[in-house]
Amino acid sequence: MAPPSRPSPAPEKSDKQVAAEFTSYYLQRATQEFAEDLDKVRSADDFKNDALHVLIGALQQGTALFSPDEQRRIVTAGSGARGA
Repeated sequence: MAPPSRPSPAPEKSDKQVAAEFTSYYLQRATQEFAEDLDKVRSADDFKNDALHVLIGALQQGTALFSPDEQRRIVTAGSGARGA
């Protein structure tokens, strides 16, 4: 009898893919953590819709605090948790 086959490991993600997934994850977490504050900013009288890209850009800058290795570790850990 043949041994059971093992699933092949997932292909290694490129640095660009990891960075994109990490940015998405980071923005989701940041908006969850700062939801109340972000709502206050967006509802302010002087906040214009065209300023939204500035707000998003400011949030994205937080990804620079994480090295590429940390980003890969976080994305990989997240992928494993979702697949479980």
